[in-house]
Amino acid sequence: MNRKTLTLTLLMAVVPCMAMGASVYKWTDENGVTHFGDRQPVGSNSETVNVRSGTSSAAATNRSSPQEQLGKLQEQQQKEADREKETAVEAARRKQRAANCETAQENLKVIDSNARIRIEEDGELRYLSPEEVSEQREKLEKIAAENCESEAL
Repeated sequence: MNRKTLTLTLLMAVVPCMAMGASVYKWTDENGVTHFGDRQPVGSNSETVNVRSGTSSAAATNRSSPQEQLGKLQEQQQKEADREKETAVEAARRKQRAANCETAQENLKVIDSNARIRIEEDGELRYLSPEEVSEQREKLEKIAAENCESEAL
């Protein structure tokens, strides 16, 4: 009877240790569905899950080669650099449009507030005719409409 009790006690002590030693893997398939299993999937990234705490390991098990990882990293860095460059170009365009808008609005105020507009051509000063003033007003209104459009939104 002691032998049975000893065997049962030993068995009860060993079984939980064996269960804790088993690995559980977590992965997401190409459809976005999360799966759990006791075998590591072939050809996809997986994480080892700690069954006792329910948390996954920080480092994912990766099945891709170092060259593939390097290629993915370089591709990601290139995309990020392109986005930054694009953002810088957009910022420069936005600043230029704001400057064009401001200049066009100031010039429209000058045209509206003055009865006669004087310009310099070939070193000589002359006044614009009413037709020339209306042409300039149309040009400035067009520039203001194109460049001040985003500010109105």
